[in-house]
Amino acid sequence: MAPVTPLLTNGQYPLLDVFWTMMWLFLWILWIFLLVRILSDVFRSNDLGGWGKALWTIFLIVLPYLGVLVYLIARGGSMHRREAQRAEDADELMRAYVRSAAGTSASTADELSKLADLRERGVLTDAEYDAQKTKLLRA
Repeated sequence: MAPVTPLLTNGQYPLLDVFWTMMWLFLWILWIFLLVRILSDVFRSNDLGGWGKALWTIFLIVLPYLGVLVYLIARGGSMHRREAQRAEDADELMRAYVRSAAGTSASTADELSKLADLRERGVLTDAEYDAQKTKLLRA
């Protein structure tokens, strides 16, 4: 009977073994990515309560491969809808922020009407009004 030698004897590692190792590494990384994606979907989901999130998390940790497959079968179709809704909400928040930031600056006409109102009420003198008016029109 021949002695058992390690795989890396004299720097030799069969090409098929390299491909096999690469495949298993790829599948392991893919599974990790899928697990992280599913856990983030569980915790971001608004339709699951605290107990539902806890049970899914326990199921995914205790029986990881089966848990991922069951989650994809049970809730996989709605993962896309939830992600699209989150993207729409984020887009709407950004648009609202831009609208509010752009709409807060007053126009020159508004500023001039405020200055004229202050002059009429006697808060500004004619010289102060003319100086502020000139300053606004230059800008």
